[in-house]
Amino acid sequence: MKVAFWKYESSREAHSNVSDVLDGESIDQVKELEEEFASYVDAEYALASSHGTAALHLAMLALDLKRGDKVVCSVNAHPSVPEVVRHFDAEPVFIDIDAQTYNINLDKLEAYLEDNKAKKLKAVIVTHVAGLCVDLNRLYSMATIYDVKIVEDASEALGATYKGKKIGSTGADITCFNFSSHLKKDVCNGGMLVSNSEEIITRARLLSSHAMVRDEDSLEYVYDVTDIGFDYSMSQLDAAYIRAKVGEQDANLERIQEIAQMYNKALDGVSHISIPKTNGEHPYSLYIIKVDKNRDSFALELKKHGVEVGLHYIPLHFLSYYKHKYLLKVNNFPVALTTYQQVMSLPIYPSMQNKEVQYVIDKVKAVAATRV
Repeated sequence: MKVAFWKYESSREAHSNVSDVLDGESIDQVKELEEEFASYVDAEYALASSHGTAALHLAMLALDLKRGDKVVCSVNAHPSVPEVVRHFDAEPVFIDIDAQTYNINLDKLEAYLEDNKAKKLKAVIVTHVAGLCVDLNRLYSMATIYDVKIVEDASEALGATYKGKKIGSTGADITCFNFSSHLKKDVCNGGMLVSNSEEIITRARLLSSHAMVRDEDSLEYVYDVTDIGFDYSMSQLDAAYIRAKVGEQDANLERIQEIAQMYNKALDGVSHISIPKTNGEHPYSLYIIKVDKNRDSFALELKKHGVEVGLHYIPLHFLSYYKHKYLLKVNNFPVALTTYQQVMSLPIYPSMQNKEVQYVIDKVKAVAATRV
């Protein structure tokens, strides 16, 4: 048997929406998606983008990031996070992680903010690894105290909640979603920027289409350009497909919870394996286990048996560009270093069959039994 790390979902609703576009139906799929998404996460405003990275980049534009500004982020994040910062010739600042959740360590974040109050700090980008959140109330309190903006990277947190509220409505200045995230590539790309700030969303919407403005009473082809923007637009076909995906997300998360509980029950207590820690609201968008040693050889053995696994993530200070640009050493972030050597993500997605879940469990147990 072969079990893929991820499979995209293509429902009847998605086919119907895409057909509407191809048939020339007069439905603005992007506008419909934005309205439905804002309602889904209970946010005031939502702005669709061509990709999740585009949403993050647009967030930096909306915050008027400039050369020399500093943006703090976890050292355990996808490269898109510091990448969008560097495109403004601003500087990403890396913080080590919590050993249990793999998210940014709030104690270390607070210590950094306290020591660097007057050093052009602009924002903090917080990645919700596997959809699991940090203590957001504490994070937002820090943002107020130290006068920084909070941008949440919710690439793996669609439908996730914090104290019962969906991510996107909990209090961040901007939250960015990715509908085709790392190692979970879908047939359509897309991102979403959400905010409760009219000022932020107005600036983001202007800059998302070359900063073009038109007089509604003039001819359509007459326009002016008022700033430096770019084209971040989502296509009608992508929006049509993603509308169905968003509508199905809660049901999909229920199935993912079922799979996660199968993993939890079967793998808890298995020698050399540690299962994810939860705060009661873990969406298990990724199912990340720890292998106490020889993670890569463990993964290779699983691969031989047809089980694909993922890694979330390679610490940013291991990557050549950031390592050399900022003269970083592998021991600069000891928790991220140790975690990187141990973690792997098991397959988990709504269409995964119980027999496939059991196969993964059996193979993980079999490989673990060979460890000394």
